[in-house]
Amino acid sequence: MTNVVGPRAVFGVVVPSTNTVVEHDYWRAGVEGVAFRAGSMHIADPSMDGDAGFEALLVQIRASIDTAVRDVMTAEPDRLVMGMSAETFWGGVEGNAAFERRLRDATGLPVTTGASSCRAALETLGARRVAVFSPYQPVADVEVGRFFTEAGFEVAAITGLRCATATDIARVDEPRLRAVVAELDGPDVDAIVQVGTNLSFVALSETLEAELGKPVVAINAATVWHALREHGIDDRVEGSGSLLREH
Repeated sequence: MTNVVGPRAVFGVVVPSTNTVVEHDYWRAGVEGVAFRAGSMHIADPSMDGDAGFEALLVQIRASIDTAVRDVMTAEPDRLVMGMSAETFWGGVEGNAAFERRLRDATGLPVTTGASSCRAALETLGARRVAVFSPYQPVADVEVGRFFTEAGFEVAAITGLRCATATDIARVDEPRLRAVVAELDGPDVDAIVQVGTNLSFVALSETLEAELGKPVVAINAATVWHALREHGIDDRVEGSGSLLREH
């Protein structure tokens, strides 16, 4: 429900308690009249070292997501935005669809997920062959690659930064991000896609688009873009990549 600080929309944003980047990126976009209220999924153990560690982190997310949604619903939002991405890619296209259905049925609200947002973004940008990177472990990158392939994209390459903890994701610096993009890019790649919402990449994606001459999709830019456009808000945003600036 809209209010004084969000007269156009209030978006409920579900984030892991370890995440410091999503809300920063959303507020930085500075869309007048749109407010965000976060609900936090409690992560007691941020370790995600190795495949087993990553799957243990997902167990914590799955155990706490209903409480986070419950909490954010007390702000009476107009839409739910998933400020975490791995779970939205799990199980491919149908896994994401089932995840969205469960949340819609539970809340009665429209839902924006990272997986659907990236798919819509790439379709809007006209990209077919993509290279993807994440902060994840291999077990999660398999699921991310599966989603994009099932969604009809050709995945030229996918790589994970193998962060040891969920909080370490926010510590990945610009030189490391530039290096991984350079490794992935090539003349046969239409777009670079970044997933993992605690990875600070929105501002750099804008710079890299100018340098590479192709779309560079940061997942936090994609989710806020999707939420805005699906909600009928067409404001163009500077500084967060071509998706928000031009589409």
